Amino acid sequence: MAHGEVKHDYHLVNPSPWPLLGSLSVLVLALGGVNFMKGLFGMEKGTVWLLALGFAMVGWVMIGWWREVIKEGKIGDHTPVVSIGLRYGMILFIASEVMFFVGWFWSFFEFAIFHGARVGETWDAANPLFADALSKFSDWPPVGVETFDPFHLPLINTLILLLSGTTVTWAHHALQHDDRSGAKLGLLVTILLGMAFTALQVFEYSHAQFSFDGTLYGSAFFMATGFHGAHVVIGTLFLIVCLLRLLMGGMSAKKHLGFEFAAWYWHFVDVVWLFLFAFVYVTPYLALGAGH
Repeated sequence: MAHGEVKHDYHLVNPSPWPLLGSLSVLVLALGGVNFMKGLFGMEKGTVWLLALGFAMVGWVMIGWWREVIKEGKIGDHTPVVSIGLRYGMILFIASEVMFFVGWFWSFFEFAIFHGARVGETWDAANPLFADALSKFSDWPPVGVETFDPFHLPLINTLILLLSGTTVTWAHHALQHDDRSGAKLGLLVTILLGMAFTALQVFEYSHAQFSFDGTLYGSAFFMATGFHGAHVVIGTLFLIVCLLRLLMGGMSAKKHLGFEFAAWYWHFVDVVWLFLFAFVYVTPYLALGAGH
């Protein structure tokens, strides 16, 4: 029915098991995460097999489902109208990701601007039990927190990510002009730069002078930069799949929605990092220098 004679430009998809399998996979992944962190169904905390099964199932569904989407594009189901709908979907997905990071920035700004008022209204400063805690929140970043110098390794990572934004644009432009060799080279360089960014961030974390659970600053810093790092890893995998498809003869100057979406996603990762660099690295560093 989906591929029969139709008089419209829309794609009526065939019945598919992937939505149901995807839901079950996410459920197994969630249960595996709870079991790993807290223990579940009588299993010992830290048991990893259910979590690994969840990741494997999610990966299997992603590969299978997206392979079906690629096949639909090859047989002509992705008409101009359908392609516009797919673009709208990717735009909405990126918008949802933007709001995800807005939540982290919001919490970071709240910690930075209203830390004294919030803690002062919550606890009695005269109580000796809380006097030490209050003194640590009288400044931002809290006393005892040694922030990263943003103009050393974080600046290098910023330049790496900005450079990767130019190389992915080069690759996209090359593919639009049917320069497949240039597209492959640009993609390869972008992937290598993404890997370099991730490696440097891991190295940076290993030299942090504050912990994840030690202060609000540490929690906010690692959650914001850590989730961005996860997005860099996901974006790198996205680009690797595009490179493999190019090497196998897939995509063309007129048909490369997957590559276009990968480029959009990568630029989103770039822009988010600029805000992180400015407000999570530079601003606290300068505030600490002015206050101490």
